[in-house]
Amino acid sequence: MQQQAVVAKQFGNTASTYLTSAVHAQGADLSALRDIAAALGKPPVVLDLGCGAGHASFAVAPVAESVTALDLSPQMLEVVAGAARERGLNNISTRQGDVGRLPFGDASFCMVVTRFSAHHWLDVPAALREVKRVLKPRGVFIVIDITAPEVPLHDTTLQAVELLRDGSHVRDYRPTEWSTMLAGAGFKSERVSDWKLEMKFDEWTARMRTPPERITAIRSLLRSAPEETRNYFAVQGDDSFIIDSTLFKAKHDFGEIY
Repeated sequence: MQQQAVVAKQFGNTASTYLTSAVHAQGADLSALRDIAAALGKPPVVLDLGCGAGHASFAVAPVAESVTALDLSPQMLEVVAGAARERGLNNISTRQGDVGRLPFGDASFCMVVTRFSAHHWLDVPAALREVKRVLKPRGVFIVIDITAPEVPLHDTTLQAVELLRDGSHVRDYRPTEWSTMLAGAGFKSERVSDWKLEMKFDEWTARMRTPPERITAIRSLLRSAPEETRNYFAVQGDDSFIIDSTLFKAKHDFGEIY
């Protein structure tokens, strides 16, 4: 099965759980997203890439002219559309599509956001080129994602744990990798903030319906990891742990402002 199909199937099967997941539904980063959108000077036309259950879309919609929530999974988009109606957010529309081949014209959006999605993207540089294409001159691109430690030992452990839990996982990139990829796509970026997220082990695996044999493997990997790695991720007795998240703000810094 191709990677895109794996992603669509994996998240189609678990779509509703992401709407109520505390990890996804809460966070100061959602307030930061709204503040960035509100500071653009006039209500922006926004694209939410890999929208999942729509929390980034819901955060910016009150200050946006319109929000297009894009995802590979039609089930996720149904969740977003239903939740938007319930919340009275009538300026949110949904679109099925691939981040590597965005179904939009050049310079269509004032702001593009992605939150906890890019670690599933098959080709991040290609997606960033597409973001650059659909973003208006001087538009803003916000990346929020899990980020890997810069220390290779910890990085390797994180990737292994993530892949065992979720077969659609590609990579949690290090902050330095993100900075390099954004620069390579022609963006001027800044690393705005970093924070820790606690992964409650049972909730974390249940959300993705991780098979029992993989849960056993994850527990074994976490428990047998080197002490410095266990300390970095603050692994607890029930195998819950913490991971890093980062918000990057990038600008398409050419041409007239939208």
